[in-house]
Amino acid sequence: MSMLDVEAAEAQIVAQSKRIEFYITELSIEILAQKMRDGEYEVPPYQREFTWEAIRKSRFLESLLMGLPIPFIFFWEMPDGRLEIVDGSQRLRTLEEFLLGDFRLGELEQLSAVSGFGFKDLPASRQRKFRNRSIRGIVLNEHADEAARFDMFERINTGSKIANPAELRRGALGGPFMQLVITLARDERFVELTPMSAKSEKERAREELVARFFAYGDGLDGYHDRPSEFVFEYAKIMNKKFAADPELADSYAERFFRMVSFVDRNFPYGFKKNARSQATAKARFEAIAVGSYLAMSAKPELATVDSAELAVPSWINSNAFVERTSSDGANAVARLRGRFDYVRDRLLGQAE
Repeated sequence: MSMLDVEAAEAQIVAQSKRIEFYITELSIEILAQKMRDGEYEVPPYQREFTWEAIRKSRFLESLLMGLPIPFIFFWEMPDGRLEIVDGSQRLRTLEEFLLGDFRLGELEQLSAVSGFGFKDLPASRQRKFRNRSIRGIVLNEHADEAARFDMFERINTGSKIANPAELRRGALGGPFMQLVITLARDERFVELTPMSAKSEKERAREELVARFFAYGDGLDGYHDRPSEFVFEYAKIMNKKFAADPELADSYAERFFRMVSFVDRNFPYGFKKNARSQATAKARFEAIAVGSYLAMSAKPELATVDSAELAVPSWINSNAFVERTSSDGANAVARLRGRFDYVRDRLLGQAE
């Protein structure tokens, strides 16, 4: 490497480091539970529902009782001084439920004699020791910009499941565009066309699909093979555009509903692979949704063409289509364009 390369690398590291300002805090379990109860810690919209089952709560509490090390909890310092939970809300809510609520431990493996105990059933000395135990937290301060927060969200790996891109955008990018995405993801016909598991629904997978439809449909300029970063920056820009021109929301909603109506009328199984499918693959959705939008943009009258003329069933599960929507390198820009263009061209009668 040349000296110029080394200097450029160091300058980039310094610039990125300045975006991340944080401090470390350490609080007792008693204080953490009380702050949760008092509303000092904000559980943001992007956090998934409190889905820990009783056995997972019990295992977490068993680990604390045994003195095992607990991963850091991550926060963002809000302008009003309260802390928004980035990662760790389920742990904090479990602590609140155990210390200040009525949660009772389930069947434990290592501490079997404690199974069925509530917090107040523990000996007084053990209660004190448990309340006094501390857990460390990392707090990203209020001066960090949205991109820095997103970087933090995406990189956290503390043993809990990391919030996914749709959840992250909800928290970091509240605004009129994101509100439209959330609303459209709940559309009854769209829900019917995009079957998925209850887990995927809770993780806001349909919002991810809607956001990708708009982002990819508006073009891939600036795309560098990382969908989450691309859609994040797109949503950030669109929030500003929607705020400056509220009528954009209507035009984008119309684009979405026109695409959904077209797919419902012409694609035999909507976005799924066959009549029995209970899942909606992202690559397949992107190909059909964006490809249909591009085809109708090139030829608006396509929206009213007879389904028999388009003959979608003859090619929708062909080897050519399956190859273009396989997972291998699915997010490379060439693969994205390839699957969009394939559907577009088939609908326009320009490909075989």
